[in-house]
Amino acid sequence: MEKRADLKSLLQYLPLVAQSSSLVWPPSVEQELQTMSRGPNKSMVNSGEVLALHITNMRKSLSLNASDLAPNPLKGYAIFFDKMISREESTKFFGEVVPALSGLLLRLPSMLEMHYQKTDHVLDGVKSGLRLLGPQEAGIVFLSQELIAALLACSFFCLFPEVDRRLKNLQRINFDDLFSFPSMSHCTKQENKIKCLIHYFERICRCMPTGFVSFERKVLPLEYNPHYVSYPEADHWAKSSTPLCSVEIHTSGAIEDQCGEALEVDFADEYFGGLTLSYDTLQEEIRFVINPELIAGMIFLPRMDANEAIEIVGVERFSRYTGYGPSFQYDGDYTDNKDFDTLRRRKTRVIAIDAIPNPGSTQYKTDSLLREVNKAFSGYLHQCKYQSDASFFQPNPLPSAKVSQVVESSKRWCIDHEEKIGVATGNWGCGVFGGDPELKIMLQWLAISQSGRPFMSYYTFGLQALQNLNQVIERVALQELTVGDLWSKIMEYSSERLSRRTRLGFFSWLIASLSA
Repeated sequence: MEKRADLKSLLQYLPLVAQSSSLVWPPSVEQELQTMSRGPNKSMVNSGEVLALHITNMRKSLSLNASDLAPNPLKGYAIFFDKMISREESTKFFGEVVPALSGLLLRLPSMLEMHYQKTDHVLDGVKSGLRLLGPQEAGIVFLSQELIAALLACSFFCLFPEVDRRLKNLQRINFDDLFSFPSMSHCTKQENKIKCLIHYFERICRCMPTGFVSFERKVLPLEYNPHYVSYPEADHWAKSSTPLCSVEIHTSGAIEDQCGEALEVDFADEYFGGLTLSYDTLQEEIRFVINPELIAGMIFLPRMDANEAIEIVGVERFSRYTGYGPSFQYDGDYTDNKDFDTLRRRKTRVIAIDAIPNPGSTQYKTDSLLREVNKAFSGYLHQCKYQSDASFFQPNPLPSAKVSQVVESSKRWCIDHEEKIGVATGNWGCGVFGGDPELKIMLQWLAISQSGRPFMSYYTFGLQALQNLNQVIERVALQELTVGDLWSKIMEYSSERLSRRTRLGFFSWLIASLSA
């Protein structure tokens, strides 16, 4: 077991140890878990305070340093379970959920062994085992929902080693930050994020899901390769004759509520998951707590580079919510009725792409425009197109025999009829990231169109700056602009904006330019 390269890459970040070609818990940790699995009448784990003591014992048995945790997290378990939620809710959690999670963790070693035994056969020989999937390493990890649940249980009990994770550009993965309440009066956001996660654990302990989730690091090669679509330069965008795709505008609603099969954009941080496990609550973090299986990717997916995106297929939604930021609140159970694909993944497709934070006037420079449009392009370009259309933006098409070979390989994990799937997105890179919303929507439109997606479903979230978006889209469509035409307009506008020859927003400038 320990000789497997995939397991070896991640073993130091797991709480298990390799012993005689098997994965095991240290005996004292296994004993703690067995005790807790018998329920509060046997274990006496009936409060947050007692749970914190058992967590401390298990961490000591794993030789994990207390200094690796955020300040006062174990006190936070006592605050949440003993003061923030009702006694009835707390009793139910310690009577049903903690024993079930402990039993799940006792099975984690055998679950991982089974995972590695089967993983080579899931995608017809394509490597898909749990491993560190590093920068510039295009690949896919395929996990059962049950295995994800066990890994998230490790996070809840703070059992993952945190040492050296940052050296590999990996996020913190234990829940200690979440439970580090600064004070009882300033913790509403954290409380509601925890409530979403607690609800997830209640659901999976009541009825374990049986589907699968895939996590794919998508890389747009920086150097020209005749076998693949590579990173387009500015002149490639300018010369594109690809027609712009259709656009649907939604002034209300949320991306995750779209009822079709569109690729759903996660306004990501370069570190996958961003501040999900901290006290902040941005749009990305909301998505991660209502679809907690996304958090599992934080275990093995380091920071994204400028030419990378992360696509997740199959995550289940468990919670409803209201509000955003300070007003975010858990709002009860959600039943996910999405269909499954042939690989038993829910047909929920999430693409994580990170925008340049706080770009200011530099967002109008060619390098920034190119970085943003190519970042979006790397995410929206689907695998079948990515590897099959070698003439896409390329001067030298791939010989047909090679195309056939590459397409056959990529189809092993392409979703059914992916070429018919559009993109549901919104104000990516705006809000706290400070990007120009009028510019960002146009860059996304270019990337979606060039990637071969049939439509863009755009959610404005009521942003005032986009109130004239419909008219602008209609005008561009009337002029029958191509991707190359619109890119050239963006370049011209950005040049004028940088040189202060115009102070108009892009929409007003574009309408005037088209009228002229």
